[in-house]
Amino acid sequence: MSQEKVDRYKKEKANRKQNVRKEKVRNVLHKCAVGVVGLALIGWIGYSAYGTYQSKKPQEEAQIDYTALTDLQTELAELNESAE
Repeated sequence: MSQEKVDRYKKEKANRKQNVRKEKVRNVLHKCAVGVVGLALIGWIGYSAYGTYQSKKPQEEAQIDYTALTDLQTELAELNESAE
């Protein structure tokens, strides 16, 4: 049993630099992933808040005058009746 521990320790010591490098890369990737998710969450919350703010603002109403169209329609109807 003791020899197994010694062999395991030697293997760990031989690969220690690689293991430390892998661990650092994992930590950096984990932090980047958490940062991206955090930014996406903050952006989504901001977009939702802006949408809520815009929906509560009073909307401008546009007045459209349809008299020209109704006059044109009646004139065309009169022309059509007189042509028949």
